[in-house]
Amino acid sequence: MTIYHLIVFAPLIGAMIAGFFGSKIGDKPSMAVSTLLLFVSAIFSWVAFYNVALTGNGEAFKVPLMRWMDVGNFQANWALQIDSLTVVMLVVITSVSALVHLYSWGYMEEDDSKPRFFSYLSLFTFAMLMLVTSDNFIQLFFGWEGVGLASYLLIGFWYKKPSANAAAIKAFVTNRVGDIGLALGVMAIFLVFGTVSFDGVFSQVAEKADQTMSFLGMEWNVIELIALLLFIGAMGKSAQFVLHVWLPDAMEGPTPVSALIHAATMVTAGVFLVCRAHPIYEVAEATSAFITVLGAFTAFFAATVGLVQNDIKRVIAYSTCSQLGYMFFAAGVGAYNFAMFHLFTHAFFKALLFLGAGSVIHALHHQQDMRKMGGLWKIIPVTYVVMIIGTLAITGVGWPGTSFGFAGFFSKDLIIEAAYDASKYGAAGSFAFWAGIVAALMTSFYSWRLIFMTFHGKHRGKKKYLDEAHESPLVMLIPLILLAIGAVFAGAYFYKSFKYGYSGFWGDAVPHMDKNEKHYYPDWVLFAPLVMSALGFVIAWFTYIFRNGTEKRINSEGGPLYNFLLNKWYIDELYDATVVRATRWLGDKFWKIGDIGIIDRFGPNGVAAMAMAGAKRLSKVQSGYLYHYAFIMLIGVAAIIAFVMRSMGG
Repeated sequence: MTIYHLIVFAPLIGAMIAGFFGSKIGDKPSMAVSTLLLFVSAIFSWVAFYNVALTGNGEAFKVPLMRWMDVGNFQANWALQIDSLTVVMLVVITSVSALVHLYSWGYMEEDDSKPRFFSYLSLFTFAMLMLVTSDNFIQLFFGWEGVGLASYLLIGFWYKKPSANAAAIKAFVTNRVGDIGLALGVMAIFLVFGTVSFDGVFSQVAEKADQTMSFLGMEWNVIELIALLLFIGAMGKSAQFVLHVWLPDAMEGPTPVSALIHAATMVTAGVFLVCRAHPIYEVAEATSAFITVLGAFTAFFAATVGLVQNDIKRVIAYSTCSQLGYMFFAAGVGAYNFAMFHLFTHAFFKALLFLGAGSVIHALHHQQDMRKMGGLWKIIPVTYVVMIIGTLAITGVGWPGTSFGFAGFFSKDLIIEAAYDASKYGAAGSFAFWAGIVAALMTSFYSWRLIFMTFHGKHRGKKKYLDEAHESPLVMLIPLILLAIGAVFAGAYFYKSFKYGYSGFWGDAVPHMDKNEKHYYPDWVLFAPLVMSALGFVIAWFTYIFRNGTEKRINSEGGPLYNFLLNKWYIDELYDATVVRATRWLGDKFWKIGDIGIIDRFGPNGVAAMAMAGAKRLSKVQSGYLYHYAFIMLIGVAAIIAFVMRSMGG
C-alpha cells in the first residue's frame, strides 16, 4: 500500500465506519475516526505535494488499483494518476475537509445526527478525490456523479426543513443538466479517439484537429464540440451563469457544508476538468473564447448580486460564484496555472470566510440576516480578526512588484494580467480584463459591507441574543486560525511555483508568454486592482459607517436597480415562468392522460377491475347450501367423464 492509497481511501473508510456503525459505536467515536482519517489523508497529501510538485521532476505516474471495464474495444481501468495538477488538488481537498471535520465538532454539537453528518462529509471528500486522481474520463465521471450525490445528501441534511429539501433537489437537478453535456462529451471522446484514457486522448488531439462530425443537424469540428460539451458539465458543477442558480440555495445545508462545497470540492471540479483537459482547449480556440467571455460575465454578474444580499452566507456564496468566474476566464485565455493558483489560494480564504460566518451564526443563535447583526467585534474578537484577514485576502490587498500581499492578491492579479495579455489578441481577453477590474471593485465593496454590517455599529437584533453571544469554542477557532495563516502566506510562498510552472504539467501553459520571460506591464494595469479594492473599501465605509443612514434609505426606498440585483437579475423567476412551468405542465399531462388515463386504466387498474368483477360473479356461487355444491361437483365430474371419453374415442 502506498501513501496514495491512504490519501484516497482513508476518507471512504471513515465514511463507512461512521455511516454503518455510528449508531452502535456512538457520536464521538464516529466523529473521531472520520476526522482522524481525514487528517491522515491531509498529511500524506502535503507529503505528496512536496515530493511531486516542489522537489520532484513533476513527471506523471500511475498507481493501478484494479481492472474495471473491458468490453470489446472499450477499456477503463481503475487507477490513480499522480502529477502536479493532482497533488495540488489533493492538498486543497483534504486540508480544507480535515479542518471542516474538526470545526464541525463544535458547530454540530447540538445536532442529533452527527455520525450521519460526518459520514456524508467523508463520502463527499472521497468522491472528489476519485475525481481528481482519475486517469480516464469514465473514472472522472464516476467521481463527478459521486460528488453530486454527496452534495444532495449534505445540502438536504436537515431534511425536516422543506427549504433544505427544495435546495437539495434544485442542486441535484441543475447539475444533471450540466452532466448531460459531460456524458455526451465522454461519449464523443470515445467515438472520435477510440479511448477514454487521458494519455490516449491527449496524444491524438493534434491529428484530430481538423476532423468534423454531425451533431444536432450541424457540422462541427470534433475538438470544438468535445470541448464545448465538457465545459457544459463544468458550468453545472462550478456554477457558471445560467447553471449557477443552485449555488446560493445550497446555503440551506449546515455552514461546514457550505465551506466544503464552496472552497475545496464540488465547485472546483469544473475548473479542474478544464485544466486537466487543457490539450483539448488549447486547440479549441472558439470554445476557449466562449469560456473566457462566460467566465468574465459570471464574475461580473455574481458580484453585482452580492452587493445587496443580506444573508451573510449568501453574500459569500455569490462571492464564490464570482471568483470561479475569474478562474474560468483565466483558463479561457490559456493561463491554466493561474487558474489553479487562484483555486489554491481561494480554498484558504473562502473556507475561512464561510467558517468565520458560521462562528458568527453560532454566536447569535443561528441568525444569518446581517440587518439583525452589528456591534460584535468586541464580543467575538478572534472571529472578527480572522474574518478581516479573509476579507483582505479576497479583496486582493497587496503592493504590486513586492512580496507583500495576502493570498488573493497574488493569484487574482496574475489572472488580470493574463487577461490584459490576451486582450492584445482578441475581444474576449479585453472583455475579461475589464470585467475582472470592475468585479474587483464590487468584491471589495460587498466584502467590507459584510464586515461593517456584522461587526460594527449598534446591534440591530434582539438584545437577548447579543447578551448571550460568545466566542466559539477552541475546536472551531483552531481551523479558523490555520486557514487564516494560509490566507496570509499561501500566495506569497507559492507564487513563483505557480507563475513559472511546475515541471511536468504546466509547461508553457500561458499563451503568448514564455515562462522565463519577464513581463513589464503599464503601472495602471498593475495598480488598477489595488485601486479598485481601496475604492470599494472607502465606499463601503462611507455607506455603512460614516453615513450609516444610507443603508436604511437604500433598504426602504429600493428602486428598480436595487430590486433587480436583490432578486438576482430575476433568473429564478425566468426559469420558473418558462422551464419549471412548462415541465410541470408536461408532467401533469403525462400523469393524468398517460399514467392515469391509459396505463392505470387499461393496465393495473383495468386488470384489477376485471378480476374484481369476476370475483363478484363467482362469489354468487358461494351460497353456503350443500346441494348447490353437490350439483356443481356433479357437473364437474360429468365434464371430466365427457372429456375422457372424447379423448379415447379420438
